[in-house]
Amino acid sequence: MKVLFIGGTGFISTAVSRLALARGIELFHLNRGKRESDISGVQSLIADVHQPDQARLALGDQTWDAVVDWIAYTADDIERDLALFRGRTKQFIFISSASAYQKPPSHPIITESTPLYNPYWLYSRNKIACELRLTQAHRDEGFPITIVRPSLTYDQMNFPIAIGGWNSYTLIDRLKTGRPIIVHGDGSSLWVVTHSDDFARGFVGLLGNGQAIGHAFHITSDEVLTWNQIYEIIADAAGVSQPNLVHIASEFIAKIAPTTGDGLLGDKAWSVIFDNTKIKTFVPGFQAVIPFRDGIRRSLSWFESDRKRCWIDTGVNEEMDKILAAYKAIT
Repeated sequence: MKVLFIGGTGFISTAVSRLALARGIELFHLNRGKRESDISGVQSLIADVHQPDQARLALGDQTWDAVVDWIAYTADDIERDLALFRGRTKQFIFISSASAYQKPPSHPIITESTPLYNPYWLYSRNKIACELRLTQAHRDEGFPITIVRPSLTYDQMNFPIAIGGWNSYTLIDRLKTGRPIIVHGDGSSLWVVTHSDDFARGFVGLLGNGQAIGHAFHITSDEVLTWNQIYEIIADAAGVSQPNLVHIASEFIAKIAPTTGDGLLGDKAWSVIFDNTKIKTFVPGFQAVIPFRDGIRRSLSWFESDRKRCWIDTGVNEEMDKILAAYKAIT
């Protein structure tokens, strides 16, 4: 099977790339070649997909069993992809987002038929617009789409948290030094985090899967945790028995730090439980097998294996301290 990834060097697409290659897929990456990659076996096509003429030159007259766009974000990106790949692929997979699901949710169990609606977060609305355009192309012209909606997915190079720094050592440093950690709400809302290796197991099963044409899927772990538990598990892995957790309403956080607040009100502030029946039906045998307590130890080990990786994001610290100061002023 011959597959093209647009992008391919992000942490989720890297995990998928490695598994795809291990299963004998002939894999190509189309990207600008700006990010170092240690994925052995990938064939690289160097071009900026945002420059369609440049991309056409790199693609030549090749055709594909599947094309995956990992970086499309707007409806204009989808128009570009339709122009590039009409008649050239048997399947086109768009990476959407589970944040596109209805917010606030009218039911805590999320299935692929849950409405798409998010008035809080532009990122999610753009993903919804992409999905709508692709669905139209499928209905009107038979363009062979499959839509995948990841939720909060992580690998060893990041910490899947709502506030505190995604790809830095900042949160761990704050925990170890006893500085306060912000948890949105009262910390009791339910959430799901998924390791990229688990996501890859489901995703690779969709590549070249003709039965998946016209369908949408989310791919997540079945492990459901509260946000309090998520931060406590991270603290325990870091050797901190009593983390200094400060609970602050998401709405208040959004007033002080709107960019962070968009991601809370548009996604992480709400309790969600994902029903993974559909991906398990289309990809028999799929099961997420990495519990968060193990996955987060992989992350901590990766950071602490090289002191250079343990960098502190001063911007994250400043934002957290700003929110904490504003909260203290009213309490």
